[in-house]
Amino acid sequence: MVRQRSMNTVPVRANILRIKMNLPQKDNSQSITMSQPPSYGDLGKSARDTFGKGYGFGFVKLDCKTTTSSGVEFSTSGSSNNETGKVNGELETTYKWSEYGLTFKEKWNTDNTLASEIKIEDQIAKGLSLTFDTMFSPSTGKKSGQIKTSYKMDYLNVGAEVDLNFAGPTVHGAAVLGYEGWVAGYQMSFDTAKSKLTRSNFALGYKTGDFQLHTNVSYQSVHILAKALNLSNDGTEFGGSIYQKVNNNLETGVNLAWTAGSNNTRFGLAAKYTIDSKSSFRAKVNNSSQIGLGYTQEVRPGVKVTLSTLLDGKNFNQGGHKLGLGLDLEA
Repeated sequence: MVRQRSMNTVPVRANILRIKMNLPQKDNSQSITMSQPPSYGDLGKSARDTFGKGYGFGFVKLDCKTTTSSGVEFSTSGSSNNETGKVNGELETTYKWSEYGLTFKEKWNTDNTLASEIKIEDQIAKGLSLTFDTMFSPSTGKKSGQIKTSYKMDYLNVGAEVDLNFAGPTVHGAAVLGYEGWVAGYQMSFDTAKSKLTRSNFALGYKTGDFQLHTNVSYQSVHILAKALNLSNDGTEFGGSIYQKVNNNLETGVNLAWTAGSNNTRFGLAAKYTIDSKSSFRAKVNNSSQIGLGYTQEVRPGVKVTLSTLLDGKNFNQGGHKLGLGLDLEA
């Protein structure tokens, strides 16, 4: 009886196997996670941060951030130039009405300039944001404004800005395409008053989890058609950067730029080492033998102190080095 039962089980298992084999396969192409590329201004940002963040050469800075129970964010900042003694300050308030995708910002600085911003996101269409900026100086009576828009979707990020200048607004535009880690972008500025393309930039890059490569070509204040006719490269800048996260504690960056015509070449190396969850050390050096060092320590929750210095390697014994101190408070 046992032998007969096992024999009858064989065709049943075979039929089940045939059914499983004939089932339609799941289309994996539909399950691939599609990501949105960054804006043109954020291309190569990780490498730039290794050179820019955590330093404050020649300044004493104080930054304070707090949020009220009603959701209003207050940010105040002040800085003093160690060489000139000039003090600058800024106050910014931010209120977000998340239910309607609205953000309101107001800014005031010690130059007596008032600025306001109204932004709406994901209300008219998913991924679409509209921003209206204004700036007013009571002492001079100068007024300016901008209308900005951006749209983000899978594989595409586009943006545009228009200056509210009735004499002839300047139109800025940018677009970035991304696919499987590769990104390609274009940025332009067109002066309608002069009917001239004043800026035309191209960028190409590649990004993985711990490695980023970014290259760009910039044409500043050059008429592209005229350049194509006379084959001149004056005013053209070629640049590139590499960012790599070696491990959880170490990040490195490389930056290279070359300007045609003047043959001016700039090169730099930077690194950030996270000592622990409360402290980090930064260092950078460029081809001019300028050495930058920075150390950040979280004294207590919400309180950070940053010390930085810039050393001139070519004139090390002659002095002229710069020191910086920064204090960040957040509550």
